[in-house]
Amino acid sequence: MLSNVKLGQTDLSVSPLCYGTNMLGWLLDQGKSNAILDTFADLGGNFIDTARSYGDWSSEAPVGASERAVGGWLKTRQRSDLVIATKGGFFDMRVGDWRNRVTPEDVTADLMQSLDHLGIETIDLYFLHADNPEAPVEPIIDMLIAHREAGRIRHFAASNWAAARIAAANAYAASLGKPGFVASETFWGLAVPEVAAAAAQGYQHYYEGEYEALHATGLPIIAYAAQSGGYFTKRAAGADLGALAERYGNPVNDRRFAVAQDLAAAHGVSINAVVLAYLLSQPLQTIAIFGGSSPEQVRDSVASAALVLTGEELARLRNA
Repeated sequence: MLSNVKLGQTDLSVSPLCYGTNMLGWLLDQGKSNAILDTFADLGGNFIDTARSYGDWSSEAPVGASERAVGGWLKTRQRSDLVIATKGGFFDMRVGDWRNRVTPEDVTADLMQSLDHLGIETIDLYFLHADNPEAPVEPIIDMLIAHREAGRIRHFAASNWAAARIAAANAYAASLGKPGFVASETFWGLAVPEVAAAAAQGYQHYYEGEYEALHATGLPIIAYAAQSGGYFTKRAAGADLGALAERYGNPVNDRRFAVAQDLAAAHGVSINAVVLAYLLSQPLQTIAIFGGSSPEQVRDSVASAALVLTGEELARLRNA
């Protein structure tokens, strides 16, 4: 069973594992989505991550398919028991709008749609899904503060923002006497990306080498791609890596894989357990977003959360 922790300086009490819902509502129908979310909740999980854009890549699914699936499930649950996070400001894939949509007008439109899709009055944690590095931070933060004070969101955070931009945004919020970004949803897992290939697949701003100083200020990191897409699990099984072979085509992963295998054997656990423990055992607050297309996979990952790695074991993995 998962035990909740207080997220940074917020009033949110969240499970250390967060279920990522990008498969719900299009790849998985409402019945299968409900079964997965029920399993997660019954095991103590209360932190759900979705996005306005999830599912929009499927022309056969409704707009906002993932949020709609989460919203359908929420009707069967006590709302106050759950922490719902969603994201806005991404490309509008349905209409082919590929411009940078991190503007007050576009984010506001996405936020209002998310509230409707989810069927709730307030989003617990609202992320900007991307950044607009050419835009000043001030109007963006002003807009988010206005939505928070209007009660549409409880807290806001950044996803795929450079560490320096987060620091600048939070400095501006502090100058107003207001809380800024309360967390960063950041690309981070045990597998180290090959930068150019990862960026070509839409993955950028990897944690290691950029976010350590920001993390040390007390800002929680909510790690996405926390299982590295199953990279190490698939290697252990001798499975085809597909696009993962390019995304994680970094020689350091050969060494990290060898150490992960040693630790899995020493602890009598799966490779997946070691991969998740690499994040959950960090000395600074780190929440891991995990995926699963069945209740069985959810149970496996939740059980994996019981493994706690020592500082020495973490160092062996990172320094491999």
